[in-house]
Amino acid sequence: MENQRIFNSATQVLIPSLTIGAQVATALKYPEYGLIVNLCAQPFWLYSGWKAWRKAGQSGIFVNSILFTIITTMGIVNYWFI
Repeated sequence: MENQRIFNSATQVLIPSLTIGAQVATALKYPEYGLIVNLCAQPFWLYSGWKAWRKAGQSGIFVNSILFTIITTMGIVNYWFI
């Protein structure tokens, strides 16, 4: 239970930190790095979306997180591998 509380707290810090960091990297004309930072944020978005869906029946953030993870992964493939 204590580990879950620590993870929840870390999630609340990492979601905005990584997401804003990704936006800053993109704004500074480093979109390939912005995509990587954003992909690092996605597990925390997925976790929060899952919890919102399970506890409050709000599926929108979870579906959005899944789609955004797929799109971000496609962007990384585009920048780094093609």
